[in-house]
Amino acid sequence: MQVPEPNRSEQLHGDLNRLADEVARLNNHRFIKVQNSLYRLVAFQFIRGLAFGLGTVVGASALVSVIVLLLSQVAFVPILGDLASQIIEEIQPPEAETTR
Repeated sequence: MQVPEPNRSEQLHGDLNRLADEVARLNNHRFIKVQNSLYRLVAFQFIRGLAFGLGTVVGASALVSVIVLLLSQVAFVPILGDLASQIIEEIQPPEAETTR
């Protein structure tokens, strides 16, 4: 069994102290504090889910609106033009149909 050199032992001690400081710093991080409390974790995940759902609905609505707008401009292809017209008629509110 080898006896560690004094210089190597001091280096290991310093490395261990730096590692302990880093672990303490990470434990004080906001993300870790949220994960340590069940109530905070549930609240965080709930808010995250609401934001994800809202973003999904807004993004899908914008995408469908753009696609329908583009399809309504394509009148030279009979199938797509008729389909876009039907979609537009279904989407329009009832009072817009009575003004025709």
